[in-house]
This record gives sequence, C-alpha cells and structure tokens, in this order.
Amino acid sequence: MGVNDLSYSKNGLALTELFEGDVLTAYQDQHGIWTIGYGHTAGVHPGQTITQEQAVALLFSDIRAAAHCVNDAVTIKLTQSQFDALVDFTYNVGITNFLHSTLLRDINAGRFPQALAQFNLWDHCGGIINAGLLRRRNAEAAEFSSDTRIGDVSASIAFV
Repeated sequence: MGVNDLSYSKNGLALTELFEGDVLTAYQDQHGIWTIGYGHTAGVHPGQTITQEQAVALLFSDIRAAAHCVNDAVTIKLTQSQFDALVDFTYNVGITNFLHSTLLRDINAGRFPQALAQFNLWDHCGGIINAGLLRRRNAEAAEFSSDTRIGDVSASIAFV
C-alpha cells in the first residue's frame, strides 16, 4: 500500500495536456487504438465526437485514476514533481503497464538513478523509437528529477 496522498499539480496537468493535445473527434492513435479528447480511449468508437467540456471531464477522470494508482502503488515518499511525472507516465502507458514496470520496482526499492533511466525505455511504438514519446519521456524524467517538494498545495488540483 502506498504512503503518498498527493494531488496532481498544475505543472503535471500542463505536461499531460501538452503531450496529449485535445481532439474532439475520435481518431486512431499510432497503435490503432480509438482515442478522443486528451488521449481518452475507454469506449471510444469511430465517428464519435465530444464537446470541450466532455474532453475536460474525461481528462480529469482519467487523471484521477492514474493519480490514485500512483498514490497506492508507490511505497516510498515522493516529491510533488516525482508524483507528477509518474502520473503523466501512468496516464500515457496505462495503469497495468505502470504496475508491472521496472520503473515502479526501482522507485519502491529507492533506486532513483535506475528508475530515472527507465523512462526512456518507454519511447517505442511498434518497435520503433517514436520522437513524440521520446520527448514526453524526457519531459517526465526532467520533472521526476526536479526538486518541487511535497506540500506545494498552492499548485495542486484535487484529482484524488
């Protein structure tokens, strides 16, 4: 069980929005998965459209799930920046992938240098390095290694 009770910060949300974009008509991502809004995939079908308000609601719901996962799965105290990086990572790769990742195992073992190196191992799409994923992993790694400390509540959003 996790020892953190953090909320996703505005910096974290900006990171997610930057890399996800906002598309109000369903499209297939690089893996062929139907996607809409800010990277939402559950129940999306061809031809589906949503409003901006629906896109934001889906984003917040998906972020809430990712933040809950990180709070529960990480067994050591995190800084706000570490938490934000892990929530964005989990949002993008999926909860199941995060829960079974070497990244999580390294973090829980306190092996932060090794954990930091794990981010860039998730930059492939179809077996090929994807420039967008590489930029995202670099941004997450930079966020993970920055020094924003726990308790920066002025920059937090209540997703959890």
